[in-house]
Amino acid sequence: MKQIIECVPNYSEGRNRAVIDGIVAAIASVAGVQVLNVDPGEAANRTVVTFAGEPGPVVEAAFRGAKAAQALIDMRRHHGTHPRIGATDVLPLVPVAGITLEECAVLARALAERLYRELGIPCYCYEAAAFKPARRNLAVCRAGEYEALPDKMADPARKPDFGGAYDEVAARSGATNVGARNFLIAVNFNLDTTSVPLAKEVACDVREKGRKVGDTWVPGTLKGCKAIGWYIDEYGIAQVSMNITDIDATPLHTAFEEVCRAAAARGLRVTGTEIVGLVPKRVLLEAGRFYLAKRQLPPDAGEEELLRIAVESMSLDDLRPFDPREKVIEYLLDSTR
Repeated sequence: MKQIIECVPNYSEGRNRAVIDGIVAAIASVAGVQVLNVDPGEAANRTVVTFAGEPGPVVEAAFRGAKAAQALIDMRRHHGTHPRIGATDVLPLVPVAGITLEECAVLARALAERLYRELGIPCYCYEAAAFKPARRNLAVCRAGEYEALPDKMADPARKPDFGGAYDEVAARSGATNVGARNFLIAVNFNLDTTSVPLAKEVACDVREKGRKVGDTWVPGTLKGCKAIGWYIDEYGIAQVSMNITDIDATPLHTAFEEVCRAAAARGLRVTGTEIVGLVPKRVLLEAGRFYLAKRQLPPDAGEEELLRIAVESMSLDDLRPFDPREKVIEYLLDSTR
């Protein structure tokens, strides 16, 4: 079996198509790499690119994408709703087939070292690639965002894993969080409100971290989930923006149902779901089976019907059409082989 990995970098540009195209062209210039999905977000001013292939080509494409982002994005002029610390904000390697998460972590660390050595981009290593236990949490690496980088680089306890003094290169490119992780679902739940405070309350209700009450953190209801609330000007609505980092502990449909419950408790309604980037097929099939059972329908539906029920039940097409052939990673991998 060939070793196949997926890379899902997030770039701090979602509005300038020429910049996005330049980064994607750099990635696609590597033989053996297949660009599977490009998902820009105007309000977040952030683009998620998904590509896959054998480890060598994918790591080279990740380097070239970061090099292009460094040349095309000046963080001193960047503004957007999504937390960020650099032009290439996060750069995770994900095992797909024939390779372990630990092997991806070794590749990620080497990539981070190369980004600093050859391009001068400061790098933190996170999740499975972390050198320090606290830095397994991406939020720890990105704390304070781009604006805090000068102080962090001057502090021995907070400086990047690869990086020296804050200089002109770091000022322009910011830092990059390079990691290795398993499949993650990035998803936004659309609310029938424009209130960011209410969206934040719902996010705190459900995210594993929960909220701080006095001196104590009170956990939320969903394991393996990170969430924030924000307003998306592009759509004129508030959303609960979530990363599901453990899809076994919290399947997508479980997160949807719980956000619906928490929203209703605050007098709100979830109008739909927006998946950012790609999703494993089993996630939608599991959702389809769940909603079949919820509707007390026979459990023997085929794959296409299960996908249709999942899309319909979670309103995955609330903001734009949702085509599983363009959003399910297995379909895209099959079409490029």
